Amino acid sequence: MIVFITGAAGFIGYHVAEKLLKEGTEVIGCDNLNDYYDVSLKIARLERLKRYPNFSFYPLDITSFDALKQIMTQHPNITHTLHLAAQAGVRHSLIDPFAYARSNILGHLNLLEALRSLQNLEHFVYASSSSVYGANEKQPFSTEDRVDQPLSLYAATKRAGELMSYCYSHLYPTPTTGLRYFTVYGPWGRPDMSSFIFTEAMLNDREIPVFNDGDMSRNFTYIDDVVAGTLACIKLPVTRKENPLENHRIYNIGNDRSEKLMDFIHVLEKTLGIKAKIRLEPMQKGDVRETTADISSSKRDFNYAPHTSIDVGIPQFVAWYLDYFKISKQNNLSTEIAS
Repeated sequence: MIVFITGAAGFIGYHVAEKLLKEGTEVIGCDNLNDYYDVSLKIARLERLKRYPNFSFYPLDITSFDALKQIMTQHPNITHTLHLAAQAGVRHSLIDPFAYARSNILGHLNLLEALRSLQNLEHFVYASSSSVYGANEKQPFSTEDRVDQPLSLYAATKRAGELMSYCYSHLYPTPTTGLRYFTVYGPWGRPDMSSFIFTEAMLNDREIPVFNDGDMSRNFTYIDDVVAGTLACIKLPVTRKENPLENHRIYNIGNDRSEKLMDFIHVLEKTLGIKAKIRLEPMQKGDVRETTADISSSKRDFNYAPHTSIDVGIPQFVAWYLDYFKISKQNNLSTEIAS
């Protein structure tokens, strides 16, 4: 198996790549190392991957079709592709919508087209998002639900990627699979995610913005569970079906339960030994109050079994954060939590 991973220096891409490399799999990665968040974090992830002799890396942007074609020419024996490169972030899509059109629509299309030249490609797996469920009110979110009411441009572009993948799996030989990720967190995570934002604020005695007056719930999913589910899906034997509907599949990759945002903050408080200063704010445009994943099909088809609770995952994230930023926990315990 030879795996091509786009967004290899990203949060999920780094973790999946490292797991495959440890197993001895050849991994070909690409990333444009953009400055959506601190590039030094991406470089640090990448440097860890470069320690493996079975890893090769190309610094390119997937919006360049010619650059992608060059990789296919140099590596014609790629058997599996995991497409994780994208412009992330719901709120940022209100600021720079064109970045989402370029990366998540044009970039996705470029990759689908470039991969057509590979004779040995067995499976194309790509990242979608729980945000595609948009205005749906039924919980938990099921892959059988309608997803035609996106609440952000980010969600709309991820849904567009699903539709393009469905089309290509119908027209061409390679089966495609979309993974709708639910609020992934953990070591080496993105600085624009709540675990990162809250921890940094608490350590620096700043207020935490909590939207919808704290009435928010998320299907927080620890990175190790996400990696396990992603790899199980990639390795799932797939063959071309006569029924075109069966050549494109979508799965939810989330935890088996949703957590209240305030409970998430309380675990952070307990872990850090710091009382959070909370600033309640109204609901943000493009946001949803609750996300809960129906993972029954993921369990059925590739034995997906997330097991990491926030009581376990948050302390592991905090331990990494303090080590990465070389912060002494003891020097930041300015406010003890009331028992």
